[in-house]
Amino acid sequence: MSHTNETSGSAGTRRDFLYYATAGAGAVATGAAVWPLVNQMNPSADVHALASIFVDVSSVEPGTQLTVKWLGKPVFIRRRTPEDIESARAVALTELPDINSENANKPATDASDQNRTLDEAGEWLVMMGVCTHLGCVPLGDAGDFGGWFCPCHGSHYDAAGRIRKGPAPRNLPVPVATFTDETTIKLG
Repeated sequence: MSHTNETSGSAGTRRDFLYYATAGAGAVATGAAVWPLVNQMNPSADVHALASIFVDVSSVEPGTQLTVKWLGKPVFIRRRTPEDIESARAVALTELPDINSENANKPATDASDQNRTLDEAGEWLVMMGVCTHLGCVPLGDAGDFGGWFCPCHGSHYDAAGRIRKGPAPRNLPVPVATFTDETTIKLG
């Protein structure tokens, strides 16, 4: 009898091993089959290459704007005049439909002009050039508030890129941006 018990105990161990080996091989095969599907959702090499760009702003005069393409979207870089800064800073938060800064550099701040600009003086304004209503590209130096106007549905933004009138629900977003030196802005 003891011979039979040894045989059945040994067979149970072999059977358990085969179950675990089969399950392990199945898990590896499933992972190998699923990985390409998951990996295709990662950003492509050209997107990684454009994750950060450097923009030379040495030729941007006060009162003018430079538009660059970053991550497939337009970015407005405006060098504001003292008059632009003064008019934007004179606006009370109670007059704004969106009181959030929408600034990735200064999260959870209000939409005051100081929280929307890249520098302390307020001369440099960097924003994504995509209307927050339906994604159109607003026109610069247009609209009722001296900023941008989206002709598709009539959204008006002021000189700080804040929505003032029209169907757009939010201010133009400010992307992560920093000055790397006096004439270069790094986006991303």
